[in-house]
Amino acid sequence: MGQKVLLNAKEVNIILHRLACQLIENHKDFTDTVLIGIQPRGKYLANRLITLLKEDYKIKNLQSGQLDITFYRDDFRRSDKPLEANATEMDCAIEDKKIVFIDDVLYTGRSIRSALTAIQSFGRPREIELLTLIDRRFSRHLPIQPDYRGRQVDAINEEKVKVNWVENEGEDAVYLVNN
Repeated sequence: MGQKVLLNAKEVNIILHRLACQLIENHKDFTDTVLIGIQPRGKYLANRLITLLKEDYKIKNLQSGQLDITFYRDDFRRSDKPLEANATEMDCAIEDKKIVFIDDVLYTGRSIRSALTAIQSFGRPREIELLTLIDRRFSRHLPIQPDYRGRQVDAINEEKVKVNWVENEGEDAVYLVNN
């Protein structure tokens, strides 16, 4: 199993700042916006962006949440091993708000489709956008595209994109892994 570095820590940091600035351009003071990390891996990206927006760009009163999509997935019954759900944390109203779904890798689009279904349990947003660190553009099964993307990666289906976060794996890096 070989792996190639797609992004190192410095490049990840630059992309995070660019994504934060793009969000500021489109959402100004974030009054009507809720940033939602898709569990399990999108929460790391969401938390990093929220920290940047608050500390570096002085955005106040950011509303955020974490959405578990485990039981909304179309493949959740296809596994022999028991599923472990992640925590959903939705401490703010989403009714008539602008929602930004945040996930680390956009691959087939099935996770986002699941998130679109899951979010309906909390209300009806005015609009929904998608922010992703990595967009695997040639692997889509559904017509879902990101509004904000960190980097586009052309990987064949046997290759896996692995995103490491310092909070979880001890480093910020993105790898292309050959199985």
